[in-house]
Amino acid sequence: MHKQGVRDMKPMTQIKALDIIAMAAFALRGNWVRSVLTALGVIIGIAAVIVMVAVGRGTQAELDATMSRLGSNRIEIFASSARSGAVRLGAGTLSTLSTGDMDAIRAEIPEVQYVSGQIRGGGQVIFAERNWSTSWNGVSADYFPINNWQLQQGEWFNARDYAGAGKVAIIGTSVRDKLFDGSDPIGATIRLARVPLRVVGVLESKGQSGWGGDADDVIMVPLESARRRLSGTIGLSSDGVQQISVGVGRSEDLGRAAQALGDLLRQRHKIAPGAEDDFTIRNLSEIVSTRTQTTRLMSLLLGAVAGISLLVGGIGIMNIMLVSVTERIREIGLRMAVGAGPREVRLQFLAEAMMISLGGGIIGIVLGVVGAQVMARVSALPVQLDAPVIVLATAFSVATGLFFGYYPARKASNLDPIEALRQ
Repeated sequence: MHKQGVRDMKPMTQIKALDIIAMAAFALRGNWVRSVLTALGVIIGIAAVIVMVAVGRGTQAELDATMSRLGSNRIEIFASSARSGAVRLGAGTLSTLSTGDMDAIRAEIPEVQYVSGQIRGGGQVIFAERNWSTSWNGVSADYFPINNWQLQQGEWFNARDYAGAGKVAIIGTSVRDKLFDGSDPIGATIRLARVPLRVVGVLESKGQSGWGGDADDVIMVPLESARRRLSGTIGLSSDGVQQISVGVGRSEDLGRAAQALGDLLRQRHKIAPGAEDDFTIRNLSEIVSTRTQTTRLMSLLLGAVAGISLLVGGIGIMNIMLVSVTERIREIGLRMAVGAGPREVRLQFLAEAMMISLGGGIIGIVLGVVGAQVMARVSALPVQLDAPVIVLATAFSVATGLFFGYYPARKASNLDPIEALRQ
C-alpha cells in the first residue's frame, strides 16, 4: 500500500465494514493491472458458464419445440422393404401392413388413442401456369392429432371424403406460397399426378421436420383417395398401407404400447419365433430422449471445462493474495501496532479477494450475455439465457473469492506484529 494509505489509517478498533471495503478498494487500486489479471480466470470461467448453459438450454428448448410440433407420444410402424437382387429399396416398399392391422391395433391395445395409416409419394402439382414438385401423403383422420397438425385456414376432411375417396386436398404453407403467391387457395382446384383436387384447407406452418426437411412442403389427401387415385406406381395391395402412425395417451405407456404392437403384428402376420419381422417399429420419444441425453452430456462437459476455468481463477486469486501478504508484511505490522486485531486484518484481505472475484464475476456475466447473443446471431445454435444461472454465477464468483481468499487472509492475520515491523 502507498505511504498515504498507511498515514491515513485510523485506529483499527473503530473500523466498520464500509471502512474495510474502502481500504480493500484502495489497496487494489494501487496495483489495478495485477488485480485485473488476477480476476481474468474468474472472468473467463463465469462467461463460459453462462454461454454454455445458454446453449444447452436453448438446444433443449429447441428439441422440446420440435417434439411439440411433431407430436411427442407417437410410435411409427413401417412396412418391410422390398429387394431388387441384393439391394433393399427402403422401408414401406413392400406391402406388409394393412387397414386390418390398423383396426386390430385400435381394438386390442388399450394404451393406443389414435391410429392412422399412411401412403406417401411425390409428384408435380399444378395450378394455372404455376407448378411445383412436392410430396403427398394419404392419411386417415387420426393422422392430424397424432402429428399435432393445426389448420391455418379452411376445414378438415369430412367423413364422406375419407369413405368415398374424395378429390380434396389440404396443403402445407410452402405449397401454398409456391402455387398461389399470396392469393386465397381455399376452393381452388390443383392437379396432382393428373388428378384434380379441390383445396379445402391450409396447414399451420411447422418449419423444419424432425428429419431436417421442410415439413410444410406437403399435400395431404384422404387415405382411400391416395390408394385409388395416386398410388398406381407404388404397388400396394387393395387395403395396404406403407406406414401406421400410433398415438399413445400417456408418455409413460410408450414402451409398453410398442411391445404390445410388436407382439400383435407378429401374431397377425404369422411370424415364427426368431424369424425376421416384416415391419419396423420406431418410438420417436426414445430418439428424442437419446438426443436430449447427448445434449445434456455435452452441456455437462462444457460446464466442467468452465468449472476448471473458475478453479484456475480461484487458485490465481489465492496465489496473488499470498504474494500480496508477503509484499505488505510491514503494512500489516503497522496496522497491528496501532490497534488492529487479527480479525480486522483477516477481514481486509478477505474483502480484497472477494472484490477481485466479484468484479471478475460481473465482467464475466456481461461478457457471457454478450457472447451468448453474438453466438445466437452468427451461428445456428439456439441460445436461451436463464436469469437464475446469472444469479448463481454471481454467487459463485463471491464464493470463489471467499474460499480461495481465506488462507491468505488467515496467514496475514497470524503474523507476529514485532516480526512484521522488522521486515
